[in-house]
Amino acid sequence: MIRRPALLALLALCGLSLFGADLAQAGARDRIGTLPQGRYECGLPGDAAGEAWVVDPAYNFSISSASRYVSPQGKGTYLLTGHDVIFTRGPMKDMRMRRHASGLLQQVDADGELGRLRCHRVGS
Repeated sequence: MIRRPALLALLALCGLSLFGADLAQAGARDRIGTLPQGRYECGLPGDAAGEAWVVDPAYNFSISSASRYVSPQGKGTYLLTGHDVIFTRGPMKDMRMRRHASGLLQQVDADGELGRLRCHRVGS
């Protein structure tokens, strides 16, 4: 018979959890990374009667190196964990974005909902 501490250790080694969480996925979600360097253009979706994309230069930024960005208002830092980008210092401090598979960034509102503002890389 396997004792409880040994069973828990065995489950942990196998990547299983008694709470149903997949440890491998949790590790990928929490992995720290960086965005590709280059210029990012930000804007809002347009409409059928006008332009499809309306650029808002106030939100444009460039990733300069490692976890640093430069915007028209100044310089700062960001943190990328999994798909979540949080601007931690500088003029965009506390702005949150979600990185989609296509490389598109989409603003996350204070309530955790995806906003309308989107940013995409336009050059190096």
